Amino acid sequence: MAGYSPSPRRGRGTALRGAAGLAALAVAGSLTACHVTIGDGDSGSGPASSAAAGPAGPTTAGDPYVPGDGNGGYDVQNYSLKLNITPDASTQLDATATITATAKEQLGRFNLDMTGLTVSSITVNGKPARQQRAGSELEVAPATELPKGAKFTTVVKYSGTPRTISDPILGTYGWVRTSDGVFVACEPSGAHTWFPANDHPSDKATFDFEVTVPQGLTAIANGEPTTPVTGSGGGGAPTLPGGPGGGGGGESPGGATPIGGPSVVPAADHRATTTTTWHVKQPMATYLATVDVGRFAVRTGKTASGIPVITAVDPSVPGVNVDAFAKLNADVIDQWSKLFGPYPFDSAGGLIDNAQVDFALETQTRPVYGAFGLQPTVVAHELSHQWFGDSVSVGRWQDIWLNEGFATYAEWLWGEKSGGPSVKEQFDERYRNASAGELWNVPPGNPGRRQMFGRSVYDRGGMTLVALRDRIGEDAFYRLLQAWTKDRKYSTGTTKQFVAMANKVSGKSLDAFFDAWLYKKGRPAR
Repeated sequence: MAGYSPSPRRGRGTALRGAAGLAALAVAGSLTACHVTIGDGDSGSGPASSAAAGPAGPTTAGDPYVPGDGNGGYDVQNYSLKLNITPDASTQLDATATITATAKEQLGRFNLDMTGLTVSSITVNGKPARQQRAGSELEVAPATELPKGAKFTTVVKYSGTPRTISDPILGTYGWVRTSDGVFVACEPSGAHTWFPANDHPSDKATFDFEVTVPQGLTAIANGEPTTPVTGSGGGGAPTLPGGPGGGGGGESPGGATPIGGPSVVPAADHRATTTTTWHVKQPMATYLATVDVGRFAVRTGKTASGIPVITAVDPSVPGVNVDAFAKLNADVIDQWSKLFGPYPFDSAGGLIDNAQVDFALETQTRPVYGAFGLQPTVVAHELSHQWFGDSVSVGRWQDIWLNEGFATYAEWLWGEKSGGPSVKEQFDERYRNASAGELWNVPPGNPGRRQMFGRSVYDRGGMTLVALRDRIGEDAFYRLLQAWTKDRKYSTGTTKQFVAMANKVSGKSLDAFFDAWLYKKGRPAR
């Protein structure tokens, strides 16, 4: 995840820090995600008597970095989320989640992660199921046991106002209210505050969103729109990526219209609604799911290589030009496609909202950014995550350097390309600081939960890649990155697998090198 935070704390994706140092943005320890388990959820229709008879799947993914997150016994194939969002109402969300999954073992019961929302009904394969709630766990007992290998569909109807997560280490994230809507950024554990899920990146799935909001507001989600998307923030005639007329002739994916729409109307006057639908074709980790609601100027177009781009900006964010943001998104995607391999998704873009958060997050296909404005190196960081973190995801949070170290390297690379400090200068400036406790005393390959989005994961993770590039040569280095993104595409990867691939591609034995940079305390020898 990239983060962007003015303090050393890590935000969801890239954290924005002070102007000191070589880079105005040293994402090294920037945006990160946060994990917090929030209180007991409401049971809605009430628990179905106590646990049903029959075998139950594991109630956690067993990841110590996010205790309690995820579940076992099944593999989710698709989340179809029907969301009615009224940001200024006492109950902001009225929803139905249809979850299609395959049983990996015989199941008399299984769990979903869900926090603080009221469940009104649950069915499995069309038959009423029993439920129990405990903390962030929703236990479901189907009317009939599910045999191993069976495909099954669970429908959960629920409502409530999702709780914003506020963690003393990781900060504020999840479902965040803005002045005119909602900003959603969920790394690592915020997804189950707004939909029931197997909330761990080891279980990726496709997504469908049907989002209904008050007329005058716009909803932007992941993937590609299958209904028109009309901006509600004005902004004048669109200028599309690729120059006048846009590289794609001004056509929008799914028939989206890149024009300003009606002004927002007061809550008391909401009488009509607008519904948009979005489809995420490639598998996505739950923490990367987003639905952002508000007033946005929207631009659509294509990169020079033909990838559709959807860009949205809240016009109340000062100093941000939606057309410049759209062009930057297109330029970065094309540049990273040359270095990291073909762009892995069917569309790209980004969204800047007036959310009072100090981070950005690499939400799949369309990263989201808080109200700190347009920072090109942060955009480069977040968009590199589409390869490193989104397409190739971590299967356990211990390996988060595979996301953040790679994105930090990309951030430095874009800064160098833009006339800022070179990648070598970024490395040298940090390496000279022999007394940097957090950098050298926290091994990025296993930083621990408290430091999973700390400076070492970002900066030392990025430095590991610079040192690797020096060790094996630039040609072998980029062959390695492209082999990694191709071999693990739409799946997950571990540090052990990356090291094995580095050994194979380079023809060198690099185990000791990676051990020193990723798992040992102290400053590694150059």
